[in-house]
Parts: sequence; structure tokens; C-alpha cells
Amino acid sequence: MRTRPTLTWEPSGDLPPATTDLAPVVEAVRAGGVVVLSGAGLSTESGIPDYRGEHGSLRQHTPMTYQEFTGSEQARQRYWARSQLGWRAMIRARPNGGHLAVAELAEAGLVTGVITQNVDGLQQTAGAPDVIELHGSLSRVVCLNCRAFTTRAEVDRRLREANPHFEADAERHRSARVNPDGDVELPEEAVRGFRVVPCAACGVGVLKPDVVFFGENVPPERVAACRELVAGATSLLVLGSSLTVMSGLRFVRQAADAGTPVLIVNNQPTRGDRWGVRVELPLGEALRDVVAGVRD
Repeated sequence: MRTRPTLTWEPSGDLPPATTDLAPVVEAVRAGGVVVLSGAGLSTESGIPDYRGEHGSLRQHTPMTYQEFTGSEQARQRYWARSQLGWRAMIRARPNGGHLAVAELAEAGLVTGVITQNVDGLQQTAGAPDVIELHGSLSRVVCLNCRAFTTRAEVDRRLREANPHFEADAERHRSARVNPDGDVELPEEAVRGFRVVPCAACGVGVLKPDVVFFGENVPPERVAACRELVAGATSLLVLGSSLTVMSGLRFVRQAADAGTPVLIVNNQPTRGDRWGVRVELPLGEALRDVVAGVRD
């Protein structure tokens, strides 16, 4: 049986009130030295839903856990079948105004680092340099046996060769939208018979997307790189993240403990609100206004 990821935080009445005033964000960005921490909310305007927002995918969709993926051949079959359709939507997605605003601020030297919890690669496509992908990237695949890496495009080619009729047959079952982890909903009958390919390098290894699944730890060297980036920041700007899971919240706490201002732009309360100022505005519009405000 699949279990839903535990949501360990619910908004409480003692959170500081949000504001709709972007002035603190504009002021912080104008001063430079900003490190951005972005979440799934930054990609919703590109057609990729977030996890926990008003229309978040967790209301309808149970993401794959690391324990389930590594422990069940059937679970891997289900993941790769559903991902085979979802991958098409992910590669068609394009950066939105929010991604472009962050890239523009980075190009201007005001944003000195970007940490993203997203696995869609849209921030890099928008032009932001040196993005740390906290939860990895759907564009890469790793072998759990020999640790060889390959591109998702190459695995896509091999899966299509192994399952020549799958996509045409499954298309009539698919969900209308892709989930943040790159798959779509499909009934069991649609994935039955799907052939999963092994690692091409060692011939036997289990292939896994190079992303951090629920229940899996972020690699410690990646956490260390993020901590170093936050330690050197003048301010931390959180964009479109509920900060529900500790993988992102720890950097908010780190910044607050060091006395570094934390600014959050998110339409819903976040687990980090008590450590910063939250601006409650639509994200893409707000970021475009920040860019305009910095230019003035």
C-alpha cells in the first residue's frame, strides 16, 4: 500500500502577519548579496503544479518514496511508466516571468546564488548561473549499482524502444497535468506490462532519476555547499516554498540565527514565517515588480 508523505506542519495562530508591501524585498535586492531559495511555487506559472498550495498535487497525488522505489520492482515499473508520459510535459515547460526575473537579478550581480528545491531545470534554462539543485534534476539518471550517470533523454530513448506501443495506448488514461516530480497519474492497467530497462553501463543495475525522493536524504556535500552560500549572503529571499520539509527550512533557520534578513514571497503561510517577513502576493507578478523597483 502506498502511504502519503507526512505533512508535519500546519499553520498556527501565532505566526506573524504577512504583508503585501514589496518595499522590504526591493530594498534587500537593491543592496545586493541576495541568495535565493526557490520552491515549486516558482514553476506553477510554467504549468507545473506545486505540492502544497491551494491546488497542490499532494491533494490528488502520492509521490514515490525512496523506500518504495528501491524495495519494489512493481513500484519502479509504475514510476517509469508514469514518468515516461510526464517527461514529455516537463521538457515542453518553459521558464516563466519569475524565473526570468531571478536570472535578470543574477546577471545584474544582485543575486549572488540560487538554491532551488525544484527538479525541472527551468531556472537554469532562464539563464541563472551556478544554480544548486538541492533535490537533484529530472534530466539525469543514476544507476544504484555502479553509480554511472546518464541523461534522461537517453533513458527515454531506451524506454521507448523497449515499449514501442506504450505511449499511444496509455495516452487515453493519462492525467491532464504533470506532477512536480515529473510523472502523471495512470491506472494500474495502463502500466501493466511496461518494461523497465537496466543500467546500460553495468547491464544489471536499477536506474533511478537523480532526484531526492521523499524519505531520502539530500547529499551532505550539497547541503554543505548551500550552507556556505547562505553564510555569505546579505539576505535570504525565499520564493514559492512552503518550507514544510527541513531540507529547505534549515537554511532559513541558519540565516535567522546569523542575523541575516529572511524575506519570503509566497501566497500561503510557510513554516519559515516566524523567522522572516512574508509578502503575500502572486509570485511572478511580484518578482517583475521587484525588478522594476530595483531599476528605479
